[in-house]
Amino acid sequence: MVSSEQRRKQLAREKYLRQQERRAARRRRARLRNIGIAVAAALVLGAAAAYAAAGGLDGDGKKDSAGDKAAGKAEPTPAKTAPDPCDKAGKGKPNGKKWKQEPALDIDESATYRMTLKTTCGDIGIDMDASKTPHTVNSFRFLAGESFFDHTKCHRLVDAGIHVLQCGDPQATGKGGPGYTLPDENLKDPRVKGGTYPAGTVAMANRYDAQSKKGRDTGGSQFFLVFEDSELPPDFTPFGKITEGMGVLKKIADAGSTLDKQTRNTAPNATVVIDRAAVRKS
Repeated sequence: MVSSEQRRKQLAREKYLRQQERRAARRRRARLRNIGIAVAAALVLGAAAAYAAAGGLDGDGKKDSAGDKAAGKAEPTPAKTAPDPCDKAGKGKPNGKKWKQEPALDIDESATYRMTLKTTCGDIGIDMDASKTPHTVNSFRFLAGESFFDHTKCHRLVDAGIHVLQCGDPQATGKGGPGYTLPDENLKDPRVKGGTYPAGTVAMANRYDAQSKKGRDTGGSQFFLVFEDSELPPDFTPFGKITEGMGVLKKIADAGSTLDKQTRNTAPNATVVIDRAAVRKS
């Protein structure tokens, strides 16, 4: 017969084992939960990092960087069954002009300039602040005056982790540019220094690599339009704000994107071509 003391010890052991099993189960659940959180965070940050590293290469034919290859592995957003929401592009092709150096500053730095992009999907209006980004605004006015952006295709749409449409490359590969580079400007703008580019922001693409800290002041003609708040490091010159055409961007985004095996860009399914770009003083 089991004594009361033996019975008490047995019950105590069983209770201890149950406690240990519950603790082990909680630890397993916590590990699985943390792994899930880490994977989700990695997917979001990976998409942003890939874009930050390679999303705006304006390399004028330079070799692909490691970031370029990483961006090429990004999953495109799924296409919807809706037809192309944009019109066919007008006749003509980019003029492909290049210059050896940045144009001389020739703008009113106290003024606001308005850039209008007449695209196959609708008009997009952008207000640019020359006091904060004089080199960038001066360059856009110069390039628009030279018809540099006319007939160029917006070549990249990212809608995973970050939400941007990238344009301004006459080659539509992610490597084209005007032949010169621009200094980074306005990187301490309070709107982006917290690591978020708000919807409606227009910023310069560049070749900056945050890991090696190389590639500053490498903007050219490529720029991206943010159609939803996007977490990105404050390494890209924010030079404009969309004041007209957010609905245009939404219908482009809704059409999704497809991975271009040659350029490794996630090209928009919508036919997004800038028929004409114009810049004027407001």
